[in-house]
Amino acid sequence: MPYIDEALLNDQDELGRKDSRGTLRALASAGAQVREALTLGHDAGIERLAQQDRPRSVLVAAIGGSAIVADVLELLAEPGSPVPVQARRNLPLPGWVGPLDLVVAVSLSGRAPGPLAVAAEAARRGASLLTVGADESPLAEVCRRARGIHVGTGQTARASSRTALWTLLTPVLVGAGHLGLLDAPERSLEAVADRLDERAEDFRPSSEAFINPAKLLAVQLAETVPVVLGDGSLSGVAAARASSMLARTARIPALCGELPDAASGIVACFDGPFTGIAGRRPGTYDNARIRLGDIDTSAWEPHHFAEPEGELMERARGPESGRDIFADPYLDGPTPPQLGLLMLRDAEPEQPDEASADSERLTEAVLTTARDAGVTVMEVRAGPGDQVVRLADHMAMVDFTATYLAIGLGLDPSVSPHVADLRDRTS
Repeated sequence: MPYIDEALLNDQDELGRKDSRGTLRALASAGAQVREALTLGHDAGIERLAQQDRPRSVLVAAIGGSAIVADVLELLAEPGSPVPVQARRNLPLPGWVGPLDLVVAVSLSGRAPGPLAVAAEAARRGASLLTVGADESPLAEVCRRARGIHVGTGQTARASSRTALWTLLTPVLVGAGHLGLLDAPERSLEAVADRLDERAEDFRPSSEAFINPAKLLAVQLAETVPVVLGDGSLSGVAAARASSMLARTARIPALCGELPDAASGIVACFDGPFTGIAGRRPGTYDNARIRLGDIDTSAWEPHHFAEPEGELMERARGPESGRDIFADPYLDGPTPPQLGLLMLRDAEPEQPDEASADSERLTEAVLTTARDAGVTVMEVRAGPGDQVVRLADHMAMVDFTATYLAIGLGLDPSVSPHVADLRDRTS
């Protein structure tokens, strides 16, 4: 089991030393990223997209930490877009892409091979281009030669593409709004900036671990084998982001999925070796719930456990793991890590309907099954607002949580020696 140092999470000096490239500071700048990106988009003339004919299709090229941009655009555009929106990581460019289509290429450095190659091939075929990345980069040059629209990345503090999400995403949403692919008025993005500022305050490093929701969640996740599940398409995108950030930032692999499709696959894991079912006494307990709209948490409550013979007795169990605290690892053998289910939930609908009621029933059924199986359950619910605002709520939570988890485990959230070795061996 990994050990997370809660005291370290409350030591601002140590947080600064472990966070060598200012990941926490970069995440706190998310609201400023949105505002700066809106200005940079105007300066680049992104409004010209509204004067062009609507494209036959839109293809978004992004990889690594930027890939979430494509996922978000697909999510927001899918319900009402009159044209298809697809994601592409690298070549080959689909054969049907031509002068009637728009290709959006995103790379913070402007040098990522996949998006750069896709943009160059799209330009050769005469497709329209919208690119987001560093000025004076190869991607910017490809776009300018094709007479497309390039939006720079500005000066707002950021450590990597993982912490520059809103620098990259905002111009893409604005451009899609001008094309009529989705409803993304500036007031919605300004509301996103305000919400991100609020979350930066809630999750600030100076906030003690016992009241900071991101630090609390990091401590809980550290003692589990995490599975991240979204209760719908919006929180499903956030779940994918959480899985990516846990792996790349905290070095913790995490399975992810969204309801209803992933229900059976996730629930099947409850029968496995990381729950109370496989070779250990079953038990249930209530775990922390975090509501981002009005931050609150509730403590775990121990319950009684039924022995096989039917005798009812109460056992002392650690609230984080749900295990017998008197177990002797030398006599009983090492205890496997506990499965942890992080359920990301959308805000409660203002006008519930049959579909939302069915979704709520399925979510509650999964959570009840998880608790009955001895799974450590963590819930995070987004606050109210437009769809993109609610998504921003979840993104901020999972980004800060993964960063605090890395630091608490003694890792630098922005520097991975093995990733550096891989780059050296492939460059």
